Amino acid sequence: PDSLPLQFLSYLGACDRLLKQGYEEGQVEEAMEMFQYSEKKAAEFLHLLAQFNDMGFQQNEIKEVLLLCGNQRERALEELVMK
Repeated sequence: PDSLPLQFLSYLGACDRLLKQGYEEGQVEEAMEMFQYSEKKAAEFLHLLAQFNDMGFQQNEIKEVLLLCGNQRERALEELVMK
C-alpha cells in the first residue's frame, strides 16, 4: 500500500516534465498509459508523434505505426510512407 502514493507521485512528476516539453495533457496521459507509465518510452513516443505530425502524417496512423514498431523511428517512417 505504501508504494501506491509513490507511484502516483512519480507518474505526476513524469507527466509534469512531459507537459513542460510542450506536449498536450491528453497525449501525455495516453502515452503514459500505453507504455505502462514508462516516462522514457512515453517521451520517445510523443517526440516521434510530433515529428511525424509535422511531416503531415495523420495522428491516428502515427500512433498505430509507432505502437507496432515499438517507437523505432526508421521502421515507423517506412510504414507511414507505404500507407
